[in-house]
Amino acid sequence: VERMVESGGGSVQAGESLTLSCAVSGYGYYSTCMAWFRQAPGKEREGVAGIVNSVGITYYSDSVKGRFTISQDNAKNTLYLQMNSLKPEDTGMYYCAATTCNRLTYGATWYVSSTFNYWGQGTQVTVSS
Repeated sequence: VERMVESGGGSVQAGESLTLSCAVSGYGYYSTCMAWFRQAPGKEREGVAGIVNSVGITYYSDSVKGRFTISQDNAKNTLYLQMNSLKPEDTGMYYCAATTCNRLTYGATWYVSSTFNYWGQGTQVTVSS
């Protein structure tokens, strides 16, 4: 992985949807584990969804389970986060992250920011009530 660029953020009303994209350049995309994190002002960065690229295994935080869907397109080297039924508490800067995958441990570490070596610059999501 050389570079990761997020896009798709914006300002929406509660209940609406957004899809975030993370374009990845460089080698090794297929062998990476990736995730989406978010950070609200004054709060710690939190993992919201993770994926093992090679097999598509996914993980979600309880706060977004059932509303968000993480997916990836290996042909396009792109990670996505489909966000439905958005709530004001989903507001924050969203980051994509990547690391060389350890499938044995990723299920226990996907939500920990120190797991990841590569980060995008972030895209802002604002949800108003």
